[in-house]
Amino acid sequence: MSIRINNARIIDGSGKPSVPGGVRVENGLITHVGTDLPEADETIDAKGRVVCPGFIDTHSHSDLVVMEDPFILPKIRQGVTTEILGQDGVSMAPLPHRHIQAWRKNLGGLEGESDTLDWGWQTTGGYLDRLEQGGVGTNVCYLVPHGNVRMEAMGLDDRKAGPNELRLLQAVLRRELEAGAFGLSTGLIYPPCTYADKAEMEALCSVAAEFGRPLVIHQRSEADTILESMAEVLDIARSTGVHVHFSHFKICGKNNADKFERVLGLLDRAADEGLKVTIDQYPYVAGSTMLGAILPPWAHAGGTDRLLERLTDETARARMLRDIRQGINGWDNFVAFAGVDGIFVTSVRTEANRDAIGKTLVELGEMRGKPPLEAALDLLLQEENAVGMVDFYGLEEHVKAFMARPEMNVCTDGLLGGTPHPRTYGAFPRVLGKYVREEKVMSLEAAVRKMSGKPAETFGIDRRGLLKPGHHADVVLFDPDTVRDQGTYTDPRKHPTGIDLVMINGVIVHGDGATKNPTPPGKVLRPGE
Repeated sequence: MSIRINNARIIDGSGKPSVPGGVRVENGLITHVGTDLPEADETIDAKGRVVCPGFIDTHSHSDLVVMEDPFILPKIRQGVTTEILGQDGVSMAPLPHRHIQAWRKNLGGLEGESDTLDWGWQTTGGYLDRLEQGGVGTNVCYLVPHGNVRMEAMGLDDRKAGPNELRLLQAVLRRELEAGAFGLSTGLIYPPCTYADKAEMEALCSVAAEFGRPLVIHQRSEADTILESMAEVLDIARSTGVHVHFSHFKICGKNNADKFERVLGLLDRAADEGLKVTIDQYPYVAGSTMLGAILPPWAHAGGTDRLLERLTDETARARMLRDIRQGINGWDNFVAFAGVDGIFVTSVRTEANRDAIGKTLVELGEMRGKPPLEAALDLLLQEENAVGMVDFYGLEEHVKAFMARPEMNVCTDGLLGGTPHPRTYGAFPRVLGKYVREEKVMSLEAAVRKMSGKPAETFGIDRRGLLKPGHHADVVLFDPDTVRDQGTYTDPRKHPTGIDLVMINGVIVHGDGATKNPTPPGKVLRPGE
C-alpha cells in the first residue's frame, strides 16, 4: 500500500526552513520527500497544511494503560507517534515476583491500577515481549527505572547501598539495558529512588555511560535547593561521562524565581564544558504527579504498606504534618511551593472518594470537615496511596525561556487516569498554537524539530524524527492556523484542533483514510533497530 501527500508545506524535523511539496510512503517507509512525487495507490491533498515527522513524547506514563488499550488516543490525536516509557524511576520492570503486591501500590498514583494483568513478566525483556504480543498503537521505547532496580537489589528500605549492593545494582541495570532499554531513569523525589546517595547514582550512571545511554532524571529538587540539585547531577555527568537529560525542567515556587538566572548559568556552564545535557518540558505552569509526593520521604520507607501503617499512627501522622509545615532541608515540599489551594486531586482508586476529584485540598478539607492536610492524609490512607494530583508551581516567563533553550524538547508527562492534567491531551498542539503562532517564542520549524528530530537524536532512536527517504513513516499533517490545545484544568479530556492526520509506520490512525479498529501499527523499539 502506497500513500502520497501532496500540496503541503514540508517541515522535515531538522530545523531547516520549510519548503513546498509532499511525502510518499510505501510499506511503512518514506520513499520520497519533495515535489514531483511518484504515483501512489492513494493521494491526499494537503491543501497547504504542514506535513512533518510524528512527534516523540520523551516523558510518557502509558506504561500500564497500553497493555490494556494499545491505542492511547490522547497521545495519537495530538500527533504523538512514539512514546518513551519507564519514567521517574518508577515503572513496570524489572519486577520480581516477591515484590509485585508492594510495587503495584507504589505504582498506582503514576501509572494506575489493573486487576486483569498477571504481572508476571519480571524483567524488562519480559515486559517488552508482553507489549509486542499485545500490540502497541504508538511506537514505544523503555527506560530502566532506578526504583525497580533498587527494589530488586535491596528492597524498599530507606538506606544507603553498600559495596556489594552497588555491584548488584550495576548488574541488574546492565542486564536490563542489554534487554533493549534506551537509558536509565530516576525520580529522586520518589521512593525508593530518593534514598540513593551520590555514590549510588555514580555507580549506576557509569553503566549507562558504558552503553552510551542517558540518565533521564527527575532531580532531587526543582524548588528551594534546585541549584544544589543541579550541581549534584552535573558532577555525576563529569565523573561518569553520562548524558544527562533533565525531565520536565522547571523552577517550582514563585519564591524561587530569583534562582532563574543562576539555573540558566548552570546550563550554560555545562555546555561550555562540553557536558552532554538535554532537557524536556511540558508547556504549562502546573505539574502533575501522585499526591503521596506531598509526604516527607521517610514516610514512604519500606513501601506502601508501611506508609499506610504510619498514616494510621497518630505519632507518625503528627510528624508528617510537622515536616510538611516546617519543611526538611533538601526536600521538595509541594505544599510549600504550590499551597493547599494550588493542589487539586485528579484521580482515586475507589468510588467512595470520587467526589474528591477536581477539588483542591482546601475544598477537600471543607467537604470532609477537617483541615486540608488532615483530609489529604485520610484520602491517601483510604485510597492506599493511589491518588493523583495537579499542582500549580511556577511562572509563565520561565516556561517560555526554558522552551527557547537549545537543550529543550517537548513532552507531555501525561498521567492518564481520573481527571488528568490537560497536557495529556494537548502539550504538543499547545506549543504549536500558543507559543509559536500566538506568542512567537520560536519558529514553526524550530518547534517541530523540538518535537521530532531533536528527541530522536537525544535518545538514539534510529530512522525516526525526520522526513527522509528510508525512514519509518511516522507522519503528521496539521493546520498551522488552527492547531491548538482545547483542554483546561477543570475539563481536560478534550482533543486538540488542527491535527488533521496521524500516520504510524505507514498506517493512518487518525484523520481521513484512517482504518476503523486496525491492527495496532506501533513497534516496540530497541536501540539499534
